[in-house]
Amino acid sequence: MSKVIKQMEMASLKNTFKDVRDLAVLSVKKLTCKGEESLRTSMRKKKIRLKMVKNSLARKVLHDLGLNVSDDSKYWQGPTVFAWGAGSVAELTQAIETELKQVKLAALYKEKVVPKGAIADGQEVAWDVALKMPTRLEAIGRVIGQALAPASRIAGQLRGPASKVAGQIKTISEKKEEVAPAEAPAAS
Repeated sequence: MSKVIKQMEMASLKNTFKDVRDLAVLSVKKLTCKGEESLRTSMRKKKIRLKMVKNSLARKVLHDLGLNVSDDSKYWQGPTVFAWGAGSVAELTQAIETELKQVKLAALYKEKVVPKGAIADGQEVAWDVALKMPTRLEAIGRVIGQALAPASRIAGQLRGPASKVAGQIKTISEKKEEVAPAEAPAAS
């Protein structure tokens, strides 16, 4: 490949991945046309894009974009396909994992599409870790829950003694009502 062609390809990769911080890295070998079409179609429906890259060029482009993938990473061994486009790396890896494990398509993909790992917010992440990461909505829910927990604990602590005092006042008022009618006839 000539130097001009390499520079054009790297410029294209930089343009494609300039705003991407989360990627899934796959190895695709000996996949039939039907299998590739099926994979790309189902991923497109989930707004996930796939791109096969030349490892040496992709390594340089990712380094220039600030995505930290070491030069000796397993990501750069064999053919490499990048997947990107879901809301988070968790949604991305879960969508790919679901597609690869579909019963009727598992034979098409078995040992032909193999996950290498993921890149989450510019850092290398193992595939299993990326699958277990919370999605964007789950993470927001956790943060909100943790932010509201102390407030609900304080409200419970304030409500507890106040309800005891209210219960004691009610008990005292009920006793006075029972005692008051009995004293009234004795006074007349």
